[in-house]
Amino acid sequence: MSSTALQRQQALWKQYSETKDQSIKEQLIIEYVDIIKYVAGRLSMYFGSNVEYDDLVGYGVFGLIDAIDKFDINKGVKFETYASLRIRGAIIDSIRELDWVPRSLRKKSKDVEKAYSELENELGHAATDEQVAERLGITVDELNKILQDVNMSSMVSLDDYLEQNYEIGFDAIHEGEDIIPEKRIEVTEIKEILSQSINKLPEKEKMVVSLYYFEELTLKEISAIMKVSESRISQLHTKAILRMRSKLERQKYLLLGS
Repeated sequence: MSSTALQRQQALWKQYSETKDQSIKEQLIIEYVDIIKYVAGRLSMYFGSNVEYDDLVGYGVFGLIDAIDKFDINKGVKFETYASLRIRGAIIDSIRELDWVPRSLRKKSKDVEKAYSELENELGHAATDEQVAERLGITVDELNKILQDVNMSSMVSLDDYLEQNYEIGFDAIHEGEDIIPEKRIEVTEIKEILSQSINKLPEKEKMVVSLYYFEELTLKEISAIMKVSESRISQLHTKAILRMRSKLERQKYLLLGS
C-alpha cells in the first residue's frame, strides 16, 4: 500500500472516530471492500458452484460494516485482520441461517473419514476414490456428492480444526515466537505430523493444500493455476482435509492415551 493511501485511511479513521459521520463510514467501506472479495474468494472453497460468489460478497458486506462500527483505532490492532474475522463470521452465519444441511450428513462425514483412515492404515498409502467408495458400499459419484455436501456443511478448515482440537492454529505453527513454553513441544509435534500428512497426500490434493493454506490463494486463483474447475478444487480440498484429520485424530488419541 502506498504512503498516500495509508495516510488517507488514517485520516478517515480519525474523522470517523470523532464524528461517526455516515458519509465517512461509506468511504471506509469503499476503502476496504477488497477485504470482502478476498475473504469471499477464500470461503468459496467450501461451496464450489453451489453458492454464488456475489452472494458471499453480499453477506460479507454486513461483516465489514460491523467491523467498522466496532473497531477501536486506539488498540493498535490492524483493521484488515479484525475485519477479515468479522467478514468471515458474517458469511458463515448467513450460510448457516439457510439451514440446508440434513442431520444425517454429520454421520456420512464421519463414515467417509473413517473409511479413509482404515484403508490408508491397511494399504500404507493414500486410498483411491474407488477404494473408499467400495468400502462404503456406494458409487464414486455418490462419494463425490457426499464430499461436496460435507464441505458445504462443515466449513471446517485445517486451521479451524487445529485451533479446536490442539489449542493452536496455522499462525502459531508458522510463526511460533509468541507461543508459551509448554506449548512448544506440542507445536513441534503437530508440525511434524502435518508435514508427514501433507507429504503422503496424492499430488493434486497436496498442491491444493499448499496453495490454499501456505500461499493463501482463493478458490478462483487455485482453479486457474491447476486448470481444473472450482468445484473440483473444492472436492480435492475436502478429501485432503478428511485424510489429514484422520491422521491428526489418531495422533491425538495416542498422545492422550500415553
